[in-house]
This record gives sequence, structure tokens and C-alpha cells, in this order.
Amino acid sequence: MKRILLLFLCCVGSCLATSAQQVALDSAGRDASYVNTIVSRSTKIVDALKLSDKATYANVLNIVCNRYFKINDIDEKFKEQPARDAELYKHHFEFAADLANYLDDHQIEQIKDGMTYGVVPKTYQAHLEMIPTLKENEKLQILNWLKEAREFAIDAPDAKSKHAWFGKYKGRINNWLSKRGYDLDAERQAWYKRIEAAKKNK
Repeated sequence: MKRILLLFLCCVGSCLATSAQQVALDSAGRDASYVNTIVSRSTKIVDALKLSDKATYANVLNIVCNRYFKINDIDEKFKEQPARDAELYKHHFEFAADLANYLDDHQIEQIKDGMTYGVVPKTYQAHLEMIPTLKENEKLQILNWLKEAREFAIDAPDAKSKHAWFGKYKGRINNWLSKRGYDLDAERQAWYKRIEAAKKNK
């Protein structure tokens, strides 16, 4: 009985390992130069994680590449915006779910930031430096909105579209801060002065 149970567990473990061992690169039928461009772009993003396991690295790299392929395929297939948005939404959550098989939450955040030019951490840090009196709940709201913008930006087909989503949410953040009593022009000017003063003191 014990031997049968052991054989069963070994078989299950083997099957699970086989099913998770390889994420195929969806490159069939695609232009070679386009594939090389996507692989190169994705490699820079995944390299930042400094993954030591080669199999994990390869799988994560292919997941990121395949995401770019998927977005491009949807953009080319659906010319009407509502249909395109609906298809993107249908596949949106697959990406993080696929990455979660190999990465933790922090690493997934790094991948998302890599695919969106690091706008979330850069913009969030800029707000903290520009308005040092921000309350904790205000900081959290700003970060949440930037992350929401990132979810849309990840699905955008090009850099211009990605930045447009962040621009939309930055406007929302600025309007919200103004309504809460912050003079953004004055805060910005004071921030610039602090930056210049820091340069002089180096």
C-alpha cells in the first residue's frame, strides 16, 4: 500500500513538473526581426530581476514576450476601440496569473514597471519630494491611482499610448490635490529651489 501511494505521489509530482517546466515562445509565423526586437526588450526587463534559476528565467522571459505578442495581435485584429478594449480586458488578468507561477508579488511589480518605463515609482517619488507634507492616506491614494494607470498602460500598444494613460491619471491626481488645498504651482517652485540648493551644496 505504501509503495502504491509513493508511486502515485511520484507520478503526480512528475506530471506537475512537466506541465510547468516550459513556457513556449509564441513566435511561429511572426517576422524574425520583430521577434528579436520583442525578445531584446523583454530581456532587459527580466534581467533586472536577477533570477538565478535558468528555467524560471526562460519561462518568465517567454511570458513577457508573449504578452507583447498578444497585445500586438489584438491591436491589429480589432480596429474598433470598444471591441479592442473588450478583448484586452478578457486577457488582462492572464498576465499576472502566469507570472505568479514563477514570481512573487514584488517581482511581478518590477515586471509591470519595466513594461511601463518605471513611471509609477518615478512619479510617486516625485510627488513625495514635491509635497513633503502629504498625509499617509494621500500618499496611498496617489500610489493606487498610478498603479491603476499602469494596468491600462500595460495593455497599450505603444509608448505614446502608455504615457497617455499616465498623463490622464496625473491630471486626476493634480485636480484631487488642488481640491484638498494644495497649491501645486507653489509646491513645484519650492521643490525646484530645494533641488537647486542641493546641487550647490554638493
